[in-house]
Amino acid sequence: LAMSYMIMFLIMSFPASYFIEKAGIRKSLTTGAVLLGLFSLLKAALAKNFTGILFAQIGLAMVQPIILNSVTALTVRWFPLSERGLAAGLAALAQYIGIIIAMLVTPLLVGSNPELPDYGTGFEKMLWVYGVISAISAIAFVSVIKEHPQDFVPEVENRESFLIGILKILNNREMLIALFLFFIGLGIFNAISAMTDSISAHAGVNDSDGLIGGLMLIGGIAGAIIIPLLSDKLMKRKFFLVICLAGMVPGVAGLAFAGDLGFDQNTTYHVLLAASFVLGFFVMSAGPIGFQYAAEVSHPVPESTSQGMLLWVGQLSGMLFVAGMSFANNDYLPTFLNIFAAFSLLALFAVFFLRESPMMKRK
Repeated sequence: LAMSYMIMFLIMSFPASYFIEKAGIRKSLTTGAVLLGLFSLLKAALAKNFTGILFAQIGLAMVQPIILNSVTALTVRWFPLSERGLAAGLAALAQYIGIIIAMLVTPLLVGSNPELPDYGTGFEKMLWVYGVISAISAIAFVSVIKEHPQDFVPEVENRESFLIGILKILNNREMLIALFLFFIGLGIFNAISAMTDSISAHAGVNDSDGLIGGLMLIGGIAGAIIIPLLSDKLMKRKFFLVICLAGMVPGVAGLAFAGDLGFDQNTTYHVLLAASFVLGFFVMSAGPIGFQYAAEVSHPVPESTSQGMLLWVGQLSGMLFVAGMSFANNDYLPTFLNIFAAFSLLALFAVFFLRESPMMKRK
């Protein structure tokens, strides 16, 4: 069920970007919102049937790239240049808050204590709660979404076509570097966030209580507000991408080598917590800045295409990294952590070769 999101994103990301380009923001996001509500309710209605659950889950996974790939396409239509980084950061912030709410609320709806008689019950109720919330949110969204403000003046009348846009991205020096950075940075983050329990066990901490992953999200929430806001205020993209990649290095190193520092278990645990927060703060804030940077340097390529490609390479590398880390009962997890530490240094080296966004020079 969890893998369906990763697999379907790889399959549907490019078609979703094409759909956003052709249909526009209002029609594509309306379609995404309606399908989100319908598949959420269907998942609840079929809660006792695994095939039905899987079908609804795949449906939700197909909708995901329509929503995620549309962020920068929406920001360029609704916000001035000086606010787009923050707008993209708030979209990322919403994702992190949603994950945290689900992490906190779900155990209250589902019997998760094996010592209590209600253990393993409540899944149907939980799915109905989330299904109804999704449906209400979809209705509210569809009722207010517009293509752009009434006074909207497009920066470029004619956007490149989807295929021409991809070709231009693949021939754009800054975009190739950005794709490389997302392949490493987002892939490492996706892999680490999926394997936090195994990483803590490798470091000698038997029970992390979910706090390592939780602090990563909390760090991401803080970073998604602070870093994009500063990027917009100072009209700089590259500078803050350098800061984010520099911050990723100690975060990855702390998670990779905490168990090798000779500390007692309690100290090692706190090193892991600090490293997780640092990694979340810098990597999760690099996302919205990177998306906005890509939209600016690849202009007039459709924003949904540039953002979709960045997410696609990060999802692909994340799946490959998770597969490698979990292979043979996690035997290769230490090797991959060492590789991640080296990759983070490589990404930091590569980010210096980026040129500043030409739109930032309009200050």
